[in-house]
Amino acid sequence: MAAALKSMNRANSGLTWINQKHVTRFLTDLAASESITHDSLDALPPHRTRDYVRGLLVEHGVLPRRDERLARYHTWSEQALQRLPKGDSHDVARRFIRWHLIRRMNAMEQVSEGTFLRSKQTATVAIDFLKWIADRGTTLEKLTQADLDAWQAGGPTTREFASRFLQWAIKSRLAPTNIAMTPHRRGTSPKLGAAEQDLLIQEVIHGDQLNSRDRFAAILVLIFGQRIEDAVRLTWNDTEILDERATVTLGATAITLPAPLDQPLRDLATRQGQTAAHPNSPWIFPGQKPGQHLRGATLRERLKRMFSTRAARLGTLHEMTKATPMPIIAEVLGYSPATIERHAIASASTYARYIGASLQARGSTGSQ
Repeated sequence: MAAALKSMNRANSGLTWINQKHVTRFLTDLAASESITHDSLDALPPHRTRDYVRGLLVEHGVLPRRDERLARYHTWSEQALQRLPKGDSHDVARRFIRWHLIRRMNAMEQVSEGTFLRSKQTATVAIDFLKWIADRGTTLEKLTQADLDAWQAGGPTTREFASRFLQWAIKSRLAPTNIAMTPHRRGTSPKLGAAEQDLLIQEVIHGDQLNSRDRFAAILVLIFGQRIEDAVRLTWNDTEILDERATVTLGATAITLPAPLDQPLRDLATRQGQTAAHPNSPWIFPGQKPGQHLRGATLRERLKRMFSTRAARLGTLHEMTKATPMPIIAEVLGYSPATIERHAIASASTYARYIGASLQARGSTGSQ
């Protein structure tokens, strides 16, 4: 790791980091320890410096790689369970987290940020639900449809996530089989209109509010309808940058980026491997932690000052499905055909209502 720090292109940034008192103290203590393992680091108090140094040690071969999100979830879930008193509810929540959520994550090659966040939210809502049941003076076994309706009506829409826990509880024969929660309705999320998107695209391409990284991410969302979680996982192997053209592959086909859409990608390519944290990083969007890509939540928050990434993505797909065959969109943009079909049906329904309203208005005018 010392050799990696000494070979940085921008040595000053490495020296500035090392010369911070808390970093110097941490590295000194680490160097004096008998051994350096993931377990020994886990035993230390949680701190950004600990996590950053762990990433450096992994990136440069001192420690083996492990799924950090899975490890973080184990630690987080143990702390979350402390919100429930010891007893039946605590045991049920522990079983749900261990044998449903963590078991699914164990089956993954690598836990994605989206899975990590959804699992945290699901566990949090399940724990809240179990506490609510106890405060209501009932149990899972005696749960009624009236209880569920009261749960959903008495709080935010995130309470709907308890349906995942309820399905597991019913399947595990812990709750009655004749009850159900109202699921979230698809197609109700807001989307940007075509005119608003056109203005945003012009601002992203020609404005000066965004740096190259955020500008390229905005292009992926506004023009190609990409989810932020998918964008941050793009690697340089998904691109080709030549003097005469630049391409990015989002699905099965490379997409040529015409000027000026290619410039942010070209700018990012010139900054590869300038730090010890990412000496040979494959990520187009390297994160703050060594060897890892940028968190989707971080990038989403940065773009939030200009637009909602979800509303922009839904608006892009809504417009695309009006004019482009579904199989082509799915193949080029990397979406499943079923997902694109849902957007196409929504677009057709909207357009059909527009035509119907127009004909009705014309008919009224003609009769007058």
